Amino acid sequence: QVQLVESGGGSVQAGGSLRLSCLASGSSSSKNYMGWFRQSPGKEREGVAVISPGGGSTYYADSVKGRFTISQDRVKRTVYLQMNSLKPEDTAMYYCAAGVVRWSPLSPSSYGIWGQGTQVTVSS
Repeated sequence: QVQLVESGGGSVQAGGSLRLSCLASGSSSSKNYMGWFRQSPGKEREGVAVISPGGGSTYYADSVKGRFTISQDRVKRTVYLQMNSLKPEDTAMYYCAAGVVRWSPLSPSSYGIWGQGTQVTVSS
């Protein structure tokens, strides 16, 4: 089974940028979608950005469209989330996930494999 390890989180001022990385190890399905999700205290986990198995399709939450970009390097087995123009409301724990998605790419319930998360804090 695949294991996921996130990195790249940190603290940044509003308007700044961060790039998150998610390294996959172990055996994984070629049918896995890879996604980034986030959760802040008192809120439900929400989908941020997802990339299809071949990389041909990407999906974004409305709140991050035009600011965040998901990409993958299949040789390095790494998925990235480039976050630009960060806002205080982007503050959350960010999780990487993998799953064979059939219906809702941005729904956390579509994913069965999760990393431990990396904290992103944006100050005003």
